[in-house]
Amino acid sequence: MGAAGATGLVLGLLGALLGAGRGASGADPIVETSPNMTSGMDVVISCNISDPQSPIMGHMWKKGDKILTSDKETSDYTTYKIGEVNGDSSGVYECIFETTPPVSRTVYVTVKPHVTAYKKSEHGNEGDTGVLICKCNSYPPVSQWTWYRIKNDVNEAITNGTERFIIKSSGNKTELRIANLDIEKDPGEYICNATNELGTSGAVVGLRVRSRLAALWPFLGIVAEVLILVTIIFIYEKRRKPDEVLDDDDGGSAPLKSNPPNHKDKNVRQRNAN
Repeated sequence: MGAAGATGLVLGLLGALLGAGRGASGADPIVETSPNMTSGMDVVISCNISDPQSPIMGHMWKKGDKILTSDKETSDYTTYKIGEVNGDSSGVYECIFETTPPVSRTVYVTVKPHVTAYKKSEHGNEGDTGVLICKCNSYPPVSQWTWYRIKNDVNEAITNGTERFIIKSSGNKTELRIANLDIEKDPGEYICNATNELGTSGAVVGLRVRSRLAALWPFLGIVAEVLILVTIIFIYEKRRKPDEVLDDDDGGSAPLKSNPPNHKDKNVRQRNAN
């Protein structure tokens, strides 16, 4: 090996050593997170960082775009208390170590669907379109919605597009539309079921169908009250008029008063006779 070859070998070894050194110092830090939470009370999630590239100047916890908490602690360990694991507390949490650059990791809190009805009881007029709505705010998102009707204590599945039923589902919300409501067939209880990777849950929605004349009942009631009042007044006036006629007749037959006798004229006649 010549002098040039030896020099190239030495330079190559030096470069490899320097590159290895830079790789060790620039390696990503290791962050350990608490396991996926699916249930529990007073639950605390955590993150722990090892070998940060720069001093830790603080911590931050976020859920989506919302900042939950932040501090200026320099510890390599941070926690956040979420309390009870339920539909509201489920979701994707993010712990952030304020280093240069910042380091973040994700912690998942997952539950099976927590379904609620927009209204526990819906009302519709006969012939109109009834709309039943359910929603689910838990994480993971709903992968499938299913509607049932309770008939004779049996859950009958409703197929989208059959008869008068139309189902519209989007993410964590679903709607069941019933066209041309029938007062005999459609009233009852319906179930909306949501399914995600952890299980299935549902809610019950009641439906009442009113007659087409239901909106007229208040008006008809007012008309009836007016007619009754007019009838009472008419009967009262009818009975009062004969009494007034009798009073007028009695007043017309009363005798006329006569003038008192004139005693002065009688005395004058007596004096003249004498």
